Amino acid sequence: MASADVRDELLCSICLSIYSGPVTLRCGHNFCRVCIEQFLDIQDGSGVYSCPECREEFKERPVLEKNRQLCNIVERFSYTQSRQEEITGICCTYCIHAPVPAVKSCLMCEASLCDNHLRVHSKAAEHVLTGPSTSLENRKCSVHKKILEYYCPEDDACICVSCSLIGEHQGHHIELLDVASVQKKEQLRKVLDNLFSKREGNVSRIQDLSNHITNVHDRAGAVSQIISGLLKDTRRQLKHLEKMVLSEVSRQVEQVSHSVSDLIQQLSIEKGDLSRKMCSIQEMCTMADPLMVLKDQELHRSDIQEMDEGTRDDVHTVGDLDVFLISKMLHTTMEKIGEEIKFRGFKVPEASDISLDINTAGNDVEVSEDLKMASWPGVSQNRPDTPETFQSCQVLSKNYFSSGKHFMEVESSEEGDWCVGMCYSNIERKGGQCVIGHNDKSWGLRLWSKQYSAIHDSNVVQLPAQYSCGKVGLYLDYEGGQMSFYEFGEPMKHLYTFKDTFTEPLHVLCWVLGSSLRFGDGNNGN
Repeated sequence: MASADVRDELLCSICLSIYSGPVTLRCGHNFCRVCIEQFLDIQDGSGVYSCPECREEFKERPVLEKNRQLCNIVERFSYTQSRQEEITGICCTYCIHAPVPAVKSCLMCEASLCDNHLRVHSKAAEHVLTGPSTSLENRKCSVHKKILEYYCPEDDACICVSCSLIGEHQGHHIELLDVASVQKKEQLRKVLDNLFSKREGNVSRIQDLSNHITNVHDRAGAVSQIISGLLKDTRRQLKHLEKMVLSEVSRQVEQVSHSVSDLIQQLSIEKGDLSRKMCSIQEMCTMADPLMVLKDQELHRSDIQEMDEGTRDDVHTVGDLDVFLISKMLHTTMEKIGEEIKFRGFKVPEASDISLDINTAGNDVEVSEDLKMASWPGVSQNRPDTPETFQSCQVLSKNYFSSGKHFMEVESSEEGDWCVGMCYSNIERKGGQCVIGHNDKSWGLRLWSKQYSAIHDSNVVQLPAQYSCGKVGLYLDYEGGQMSFYEFGEPMKHLYTFKDTFTEPLHVLCWVLGSSLRFGDGNNGN
């Protein structure tokens, strides 16, 4: 037990293996030199470094100091472990003057035998010989004191012949231990194959994440350089603007960097867990003792449950550089100071001119004469019920978008709840499946009790952003498969981005309850 406790203290928290060339950070935490160098390499370019253990931040890349005392402890521990492994073994029970390796164990005598004592041992059938073992008492039935020779799949238990004939397993289907052991090993080999594949998948995902953060850094550097160049002639007047925009770029990079670092650390830990499980299963697969193979059912069940887990899309999880948000911040600020600047690579589409289709409006929705606003009056509008009319309090736009990049501005009332987004024209018009976000044909941003959430195919994602103003924006990149929502507060903030492959023209769709939504004017609609 003490050896196990010492070993736990000598494990690197990144690779979960015994330290190799341990070094110390300024915060006092130790890591393998290779592990911490790779971790710091990922953070290069982010402007800040942090300890993966305590998250203490360093403005400059920390100097790695060799921990000589820990190196000595690791060396002594490794030597001690190797010596213990050399002398560990099962010795003959009857050789009392000097330890002699045993070649067989007798279940009847509950003793281990060397070659010499095996020659004079009883050859009777009841003296069952097995490979050398230290747990001979566990090879007999605790009730009948007979040798365990069978396996009961119904009760998941190893039993003796009396258990099957007169005991609690009477009438059950039973199998020989050797037969059941072969079947168990086959199942374990399948688990092992799955773990191999999963570990390889982890390695691939870690590489993809590392490449992604590198690309984000490269794009961030290019964006920062372009912004600085475009503002060179008006730097004195636009100093505050440059600082604000570059700060947003750095914030996004830092946010993605932290997300990637956390996810890489999580995957590294998972990789270590998988490696340990693989070692355990490999050891079981090489065991000659069927009883020891069959007794550890907990490992088998937990790993079987993990076999069907799918692979996550890690790049979408950690996010990307939001060039649209940066571009919109630039344009909004420039409009306030009366400047007209065209940005290469930062162009924001003009707001699309949205017109609502009153023929699709639910009876609880009032549409303004200019077809720009949908509101909830609280009384029925007494419109005829047609196949195009929504049963719920929502309305579709006349406009549709089947290509390109588009931007829409929506202003909401102070009170009530609402949802705005986009959908395919063949969305259901009746029943619960017609409500925006409650099907796979619509994507929406919902405000309910002043709390934002994103909804698609009935999956609701609660958003951390707090409601601060009644004006939001919807940005669509059709070919890029991106639908993003923003709030135009101070400062403007990104709320959520859906990533999907759009296969049909998209209409704007809005839902109101005790509220109203008005779409801004523009000239970019279809």
